[in-house]
Amino acid sequence: MNAAGFPLLSLLTFLPLAGAAIILSVRGEEAVIARNARWTALWTSLLVFLLSLLLWVKFDTGSAGFQFEEKLSWLPEFGVGYHMGVDGISVLFVLLSTALTPICILASWESIETRVREYMVAFLILETMMVGMFAALDFIVFYVFFEAVLIPMFLIIGVWGGPRRVYAAFKFFLYTLLGSVLMLLAILYLWYNAGTTDIPELFEYQVPRAAQSWIFFAFLASFAVKVPMWPVHTWLPDAHVEAPTAGSVILAGVLLKMGAYGFLRFSLPLLPEASAEFAPLIYVLSIVAVIYTSLVALAQEDMKKLIAYSSVAHMGIVTLGIFTFNAQGLSGALFTMLAHGVVSGALFLCVGVLYDRVHSRDILRYGGVAKIMPAYALVFMLFTMASVGLPGTANFVGEFLVIIGAWQVNPWVAFGAALGMILGAAYMLYLYRRVIFGRITRDDLRTLLDLSPREYATFAPLILLTLWMGIYPQPFLDFFEATVTALVARHEAAVSVSRLAGM
Repeated sequence: MNAAGFPLLSLLTFLPLAGAAIILSVRGEEAVIARNARWTALWTSLLVFLLSLLLWVKFDTGSAGFQFEEKLSWLPEFGVGYHMGVDGISVLFVLLSTALTPICILASWESIETRVREYMVAFLILETMMVGMFAALDFIVFYVFFEAVLIPMFLIIGVWGGPRRVYAAFKFFLYTLLGSVLMLLAILYLWYNAGTTDIPELFEYQVPRAAQSWIFFAFLASFAVKVPMWPVHTWLPDAHVEAPTAGSVILAGVLLKMGAYGFLRFSLPLLPEASAEFAPLIYVLSIVAVIYTSLVALAQEDMKKLIAYSSVAHMGIVTLGIFTFNAQGLSGALFTMLAHGVVSGALFLCVGVLYDRVHSRDILRYGGVAKIMPAYALVFMLFTMASVGLPGTANFVGEFLVIIGAWQVNPWVAFGAALGMILGAAYMLYLYRRVIFGRITRDDLRTLLDLSPREYATFAPLILLTLWMGIYPQPFLDFFEATVTALVARHEAAVSVSRLAGM
């Protein structure tokens, strides 16, 4: 339990399951079941979000340790227990997960018309898995949540997705599951040698240098797919294109952060020497991802596919920042992860607004939308500028810090990150100009209605967050500071000891 004796993290993790159980218990006509499922899912997710705000209010930003801890004996003979807690790295991702879930449910209000009950249940189960994954402080508990996330997302894509949904769902599932098998072997090695799977205890265990390299690559096999890093990114465009709008939002907003979170939580603190040794490899893969996927994005005619490739490029900047091993790079990576979660989710919602009206994501299908949907054009412009990294919007702060951190490592690495911002401006401005400006090319576009009250309510919190993070980022950076400082100091000390031992 935490200091107050209240299991807040467990409540946040498992309360969505209670909402899912209520939805499944409803009986009656299909229309009644669908209506009750929507409202139950929305109120449950809103309650979870409001409770999660206690993390924001009660979190001690001056402490680098884990807070709100809960421990229960589970398999003591094997050194496995139920252990939950958050620190400066994980607390805001719990909040991001709980904030995006009600937005996704609201965005699905009218677009999901079949099997509504099952869809809402899948989203609530997904919220449980996301929160549990970020809050888990036992490696086995983490692994269970980390892999269980695949199941509801697989169903969301495979049942409610587009024409090629089954192909995309299986590709997503197999790609992400395959790498995790190697991570499980690494976890078993750590358990066998350290005698525990408790993450804080494992931080005190010094992994032998001879084993660090293969464990690093075992983790890399899993986390790189989740990010996703080049060249194991090919599942992402298919998943985004075929997923329903809300599925794309949660996939880009939260699930892509799981791999980067794994690097921060495990690779850097547990494997400092191997992380330092293979950092140049990560730089190369990250810069290739930034440049290559940005150029591919420029060639896309499908709006969702363009934004999907842009996500790979932005996450390349994140992985580059993580492996700079300095405070600016790590803080920038964390901030970019949060900002990307908000901005990319909003961009997919923008695409969903048009798709719900016209049922097409072809960029060449549109033109002149600003003349008939001016409010929508303004909202789309804000998130386009945020994706580009315009000062005063969320993405600018994180990417600027990453470039500063990368410059301390190597100016050419910083140049690669900066080039991604330039190319990002090229493909995002191409998208916005082609869809929003120009002539109205089709008669059916002239009858489009502007944003509805429900859509205003969906975008409003994302607009506020985008501007808040861009104009006044300090409250968010305060959450990272103590934990990042401790992580950098720990990494530098471990690498220094290794170098002295090798002399």
